Amino acid sequence: MKRVIVDYSKLTINILNILTEKYPDGYDHTDIIKFKNSKAETISAVEVRTDDTIYLVKICSQLEKTMEDYLDDDTSFNSTNSDYF
Repeated sequence: MKRVIVDYSKLTINILNILTEKYPDGYDHTDIIKFKNSKAETISAVEVRTDDTIYLVKICSQLEKTMEDYLDDDTSFNSTNSDYF
């Protein structure tokens, strides 16, 4: 199974759909995974899975806002990213 760390700026419609389905009311501290990256920085993320990939989506204030906006109007998300990395 592939493991991918995704930053807010790299979100795709596919990942955003999975996020909002898994966390329709948002996420709380029990959903957050913390780990250190190669630069010894602490990263906070939430996990979502597809059939072949585990995504760790980095948490930031823009992520929370995007999820809220997307739930209100799913046509408002405009991404130039493809669904594949």
